[in-house]
Amino acid sequence: MASSSTSSNQKSYKYHVFLSFRGEDTRKNFVDHLYASLKQKGIHTFRDNEELEKGKQIGQLFKAIEESRILIIVFSKKYVHLLLEPNDIRHQTGPVGSSIAKHKTNKQIKEWEKALEGAGNLVGWDLKNIANGHEAEAINQIVKEISLKLRSIHLSNDDNLIGMDHRMRDLELSLGIGLNDKARMIGIKGMGGIGKTTLARAIFDKVSSHFEGGSFVEDVRELSKKKGGMEISKKEGLRSLQERILSGVLKDENMRVGSVHDGKELMRMRLPYKKVLLVLDDVDDAEQLEALAGDWFKVGSRIIITTRDEKVLLAHGVNVKWIHDVSLLSDEEAMSLLSRYAFKRYIPDQGYEELSSEVVRYAAGLPLTIKVLGSHLRGENEVVWRDALKRLETIPSRETLEVLEISYNSLEDDHKEMFLDVACFLKGFPEEYAIRTLDSCGFRATYGLRILEQRSLITILNGRLGMHDKIEELGKNIVRRSHPHEPNKHSRLWIREEIEELFTDDSGAEASTCIGLGLVLKELSPEIIIKRLGNMSKLKYLILIGDGDDCFPCNWKFDQAKQYFPNSLQYLHWNNYPGLFLPQTFRPNNLVGLGLPGSRIVQLWENGERKVLKKLRFLDLRFSNLRTLDLGMTPNLEQVVLNGCQDLTEIHAPSGCLERLVYVNLVGCSWPVSFSLSKQLESLVLLSLHKLFVTVECLEEFPRDSTNNLPMLRLEFQYSKEQPSSTTGIHSKGVVLDIQPCTKLESVSGSFFGLQHLRDLTFHGCIPEVPNDLDQLKCLEQLTLYSTHIKCLPDSLCMLKNLNSLKLKDCQHLQELPENLDWLENLEELSLSSASIRCLPDSICMLIHLKSLQLESCRSLEKLPEDIGQLECLEELNLTECTSLGDIPNSICKMKCLRYFHLPFCGQVQKLPEEFGNLKLLEGLNIAFTGICHLPHSISSMDGLRILGSTSLIQSYAFATEIGTSEYGTLCYIKAELRSRSTKNYLKRSFADHKATDTRSA
Repeated sequence: MASSSTSSNQKSYKYHVFLSFRGEDTRKNFVDHLYASLKQKGIHTFRDNEELEKGKQIGQLFKAIEESRILIIVFSKKYVHLLLEPNDIRHQTGPVGSSIAKHKTNKQIKEWEKALEGAGNLVGWDLKNIANGHEAEAINQIVKEISLKLRSIHLSNDDNLIGMDHRMRDLELSLGIGLNDKARMIGIKGMGGIGKTTLARAIFDKVSSHFEGGSFVEDVRELSKKKGGMEISKKEGLRSLQERILSGVLKDENMRVGSVHDGKELMRMRLPYKKVLLVLDDVDDAEQLEALAGDWFKVGSRIIITTRDEKVLLAHGVNVKWIHDVSLLSDEEAMSLLSRYAFKRYIPDQGYEELSSEVVRYAAGLPLTIKVLGSHLRGENEVVWRDALKRLETIPSRETLEVLEISYNSLEDDHKEMFLDVACFLKGFPEEYAIRTLDSCGFRATYGLRILEQRSLITILNGRLGMHDKIEELGKNIVRRSHPHEPNKHSRLWIREEIEELFTDDSGAEASTCIGLGLVLKELSPEIIIKRLGNMSKLKYLILIGDGDDCFPCNWKFDQAKQYFPNSLQYLHWNNYPGLFLPQTFRPNNLVGLGLPGSRIVQLWENGERKVLKKLRFLDLRFSNLRTLDLGMTPNLEQVVLNGCQDLTEIHAPSGCLERLVYVNLVGCSWPVSFSLSKQLESLVLLSLHKLFVTVECLEEFPRDSTNNLPMLRLEFQYSKEQPSSTTGIHSKGVVLDIQPCTKLESVSGSFFGLQHLRDLTFHGCIPEVPNDLDQLKCLEQLTLYSTHIKCLPDSLCMLKNLNSLKLKDCQHLQELPENLDWLENLEELSLSSASIRCLPDSICMLIHLKSLQLESCRSLEKLPEDIGQLECLEELNLTECTSLGDIPNSICKMKCLRYFHLPFCGQVQKLPEEFGNLKLLEGLNIAFTGICHLPHSISSMDGLRILGSTSLIQSYAFATEIGTSEYGTLCYIKAELRSRSTKNYLKRSFADHKATDTRSA
């Protein structure tokens, strides 16, 4: 049997397959079964001898052939022979030759012979050599291959699938097609309109033929609530969806389910025996997955779930590594997609290039918006395009908003309010700032922002809140749409013209229902604002971003009788606030957060007035003119930021007022202030903290110490706690302060060696030595020294019995390690990158729990201890750029847990030990740019090993199962079956390291 496919991709086809055969010997068995299987798979097939109309046989036959994508010719006894050899057809021998001989007198015999030779050369199936001659299995394989061909043709011809290739590749890796492992659930998540359904459909069409059954269930969210446009109960909706899945997978249109419980039981009974591909599109409730995708699938099955809400996936136990975020389109992809919808080509029509670019900018990579606008603007002239774009500045696309608003409508009421606050004010702000602001307004911000992130409504990247332009547009539209021309009825104000209109109307502010206002002050006269603010009796939060010259004269003062701030305020933030004090008329009984950074304020209240801010939790006066602060007026303060307050001379902290304090920043404040407060904090805050980061800076402007010529050092201490506070939502808990200039850490070590709970200590900067009393930190688990000037470590370090990580990064002056390293009995990680040590102490071989030894760029290191093989728990040994290192000790072959061994740029290393093959768990070996010219033969037994090295070296060994070259052209590797995902990361990391090294060398 042979097959052929047409080559034209532009032609329109009526049939998927033309099935050519002749004779009763196949009609009612093989061909009939093949035809039925093709039909069952939805493959529209023309079968000659049956589909032809009488009197039109020849003409219709030729037309049907032209209208078919794939031609299948079944050679049988009457149409040659079903079980004959392909060579008999190709060379007209055997039964074929006998039949041809009978017709030698026919003038067309030469054409027949040529046609048979061509048919014999087509790729086809020799039925007696596939599936051991079993007809049913052979048909399954044929139908599977035809399905793959058709899907490939469909995907390549779908002009609207822009940018889908790389997105599908990533998804296919997670699907693991062909693996008969436990059924996998794959998540596709993203905001509305980003292309989740399109991606799921494309991958379903491409790979479904690899499965015994499949079902693509669209609109699960909608169908679980409605049927035929009518509202139905959730149970009825789920029951109907169960029927749909079972009917699709089992090919039984009469499948009926009595209840959701019955549906689960039926799935548990029928689906474990069929490898299926199931797509559940637009899921929004974990209950849907419980009813439709339980633990009843056969091994090798794959369930793809698309959703806007990551929490639904996590709640159902979908592995995080199999959850895919759908990325926005690049500008190039967006332009191609727009052109397909607007111009039916891949580039804009001449004259529409700039207008198309404006549409792409507006859509910001969202496929839905691009499709909607492209369809609406198709065939319109340039004037219409420009007018439509102008309209979008104030009236967003309705179709886009309707899709996006589904996510908003699914939120709880408090999360809706938080969403609107982010859309109107907080997009682009640091997460910590947003949490303070929202917490001040009575929200549980840490949890709420996580919900918004899981619903794909916001992103949190590099510590800042992000939001897609169209989602921001949605939020602002929700605020304004009910009363677009009446700003006094808007719950939030941010548009300069509307605020100006409201504030210049004597009655506007009084009638305002606004709860939040945000504005950059240079857009409007600050005096206009401040004179009207007091009238906005419902205002909860005020955010004013100003410059140093915001039209307020230096001697500007408040009118003592005028109400400037409404007493309803819960959060007030004003950059460069112009007043020396808070207004006397302000009653801050509701104020939770106060931020006046860079302001002129010298103290909170004038003339010694003592108004207690009972609810105040957050105070930020950084870089202000603050002189004195009485913390007795803020009894519930949790966070105070005063860094850069150089005029601060006194902090009054009565007993009991610091009990709730969890974060203090005094960097840049005077030493007496820092020291005084830190002593009070020791018993309350510092002693409970787990982490300390000490930054040391040389103060060249100070004279050096006359006795030892050491430079004066400025130390910045950052104390913090590892976990965020569940009650406050503050991510960092601790104290940041300066220590007076000094020459030795001993003079200030008392500031941190009393921290009995300290587990993580980092020194960063030019300290010349580490304090000798390190052993006082009994709970210390991690010690990091980064870019220090130390030459040796104190012996007291070896007394840290709980230490599991010791990192000395870029400590180029370090020349030796303590002799008693073996006392660190729990040490698991030791890093000495760029140190100047020449040898390691023998005691290092006794670190029986050591898993990682990093000696990268220790260019003075000449040798390793002979007994280093005693490190039987070691998993990674990194000797990259140890340019003075000679031989590798034979004992290394005893490291039974070693997985990664790095030797690149160790030019003095000439060979590896002959028994290197004993390292049975080794996955990655990097010997690039070493002096090694041959490998020990024992390596050939190391299944799964990947070696990075010179091409000539690796190609000379027959055991290299596959050799590939890196993108840098100097490396290659031996490829075998991967043992773990981390091996891939090893290769990526190694290649990246080489690229960085090559760059440095250049």
